[in-house]
Amino acid sequence: MTMRLGCVGSFGTARQVVDMAVVAEEHGWDGYFTWDGVDVEGMDAWDPWAVLAAAAVRTERITLGALVFALPRRRPWVFAKQAVTVDHLAGGRLVLPVGFGVPTDGAVTAVSGEATTLRERAERFDDALAVLEASFAGEPFDVEGHHLRVEGLRLQPPPVARPDGRTRIPVWVVGAFPSERSMGRAARFDGVVVQHRGERAMDDLDPQDVAEVVTWLREHRPADAPPYEVVLHGELPADPGAARERVAALAEAGATWFVDALWDPATATPEALLARIRQGPPVR
Repeated sequence: MTMRLGCVGSFGTARQVVDMAVVAEEHGWDGYFTWDGVDVEGMDAWDPWAVLAAAAVRTERITLGALVFALPRRRPWVFAKQAVTVDHLAGGRLVLPVGFGVPTDGAVTAVSGEATTLRERAERFDDALAVLEASFAGEPFDVEGHHLRVEGLRLQPPPVARPDGRTRIPVWVVGAFPSERSMGRAARFDGVVVQHRGERAMDDLDPQDVAEVVTWLREHRPADAPPYEVVLHGELPADPGAARERVAALAEAGATWFVDALWDPATATPEALLARIRQGPPVR
């Protein structure tokens, strides 16, 4: 199985992180991702929609998104409109990896009224997913959620139609395996950003973990369901040979995307990120 490979512009000026998307496309990466934070310790945070809009008009092929959009602190109808706008700028190349967000972000801890408990964040996340699912059809819709009610809202235009005929932007939901509730939520959409429940880092997911996720999805999704993405992210080995071996093993287990993501500000300088991106993805 062929795995698509992406990279993250985690550090740099606003212009530098947009330039990284251009360099990623030039050097053969399949996807480029920014991230969604407001006040995260040790990191300069840029608005992901501004970064992605700029990247959309400067690239032609590469898939664009963010790891990950924090839905519980966003107004989902505004988020949907932003997404459709960037999707049209990109000609249908946008994907939406979505999750709860970082609970230590100042946008949550320093602002009254934000969802802070796991339960409320999950409820707001489900509300937002329901709005996204309904809004992309371009028809009036109603949603009765835990914390919101939508009556007769219509968002136009719809997203760019995909080659498979789907008219919604692909939504990749963070799924904490083996949680039935978390994975069940992700299984309803277009992909899962796999997170192992507990303390294990993304880099620790091995082919056996991936195989278990894929088996679970086959058992819980309809047999005639559209193609589904199994998305991993973490830091690939610096040695190209070791990186190729890791990618090949994860692809064989059923993963369809791996996003190379470096988050240590001491080592992931803009210069280091650009140098890594220019190396290109590990050869399949």
